Amino acid sequence: MSDKEKTIEALQAIVTGLSANSFGHRIQSKIFSGLGFESLATKYAGHAAEEMDFVEQFMDRILDLGGEIKQEAQPEKPVYTDIIEFIEADYRESVEGIAIVNEMMESGIFDTTTYDLMKVYLKDEEEDMYWSEQQLDLCKLIGKQNYLTQLLINDQQSGE
Repeated sequence: MSDKEKTIEALQAIVTGLSANSFGHRIQSKIFSGLGFESLATKYAGHAAEEMDFVEQFMDRILDLGGEIKQEAQPEKPVYTDIIEFIEADYRESVEGIAIVNEMMESGIFDTTTYDLMKVYLKDEEEDMYWSEQQLDLCKLIGKQNYLTQLLINDQQSGE
């Protein structure tokens, strides 16, 4: 298999996984909104949109390389009503995903254009991971109830 074919295969795997993650973040956004946590709902709706932007860029790159885009099934994922459980799960998924992307980048299969696109994507994913880590650290520091209360207070103040 050529590097170009490996690149297309890697990009397709990212498109498939990232599409599912985007939809999952959209679902969580709706759940958090229903629970009254509007800032989290907005954060994850925005995150879902960013992910879909990357999906489109990766699909464009597949086409640029002469590949075909596939719509592949994804396994079912849990949906969370517990905000902290979700942030923990999202954090773990970010850590695992970043490791996979780093491995792909170190493999040498990417041409310069794809590599540069992956660097931008990786930076975005790392920022999301650090945000989740910060939220989890804050929750541990002040306690879950205080953390959730603070989110609600901030939402009320920003809504006034």
